[in-house]
Amino acid sequence: MDYRLALLGGAFIVWLTGCAAGQTISYRQDVYPVLETNCLACHKPPDGKGYLKTRLSMESYQSLMQGTLYGPVIVPGDSRKSIFNMLVEGRADASLRMPHQRDKPLTAQEIEMLRLWVDQGARDN
Repeated sequence: MDYRLALLGGAFIVWLTGCAAGQTISYRQDVYPVLETNCLACHKPPDGKGYLKTRLSMESYQSLMQGTLYGPVIVPGDSRKSIFNMLVEGRADASLRMPHQRDKPLTAQEIEMLRLWVDQGARDN
């Protein structure tokens, strides 16, 4: 019985991923709410810890795309090269995974949605 539930759960995840891959991700409707809930407290001028350290502001699309003191964090169309995705996925280093110092990390669905948004060109839509 347990193996049937595992197969059903796996099939649901494949179906869910397939549906997400076919949808257009909206910055305003999909991306910004995740950033607002999970990132903005640290990446908001003038006093956010992440903002003070890197100058990355997540207040708006424009400020996010501007990047940090060190340059852009998003490469539109390429989530594999985007530092933004490397950090939320934990690919850079586990200790640098974002959001930093949070009890509740981003969900797999949120991470996948951010990846798809960047791969779709990181548009302001």
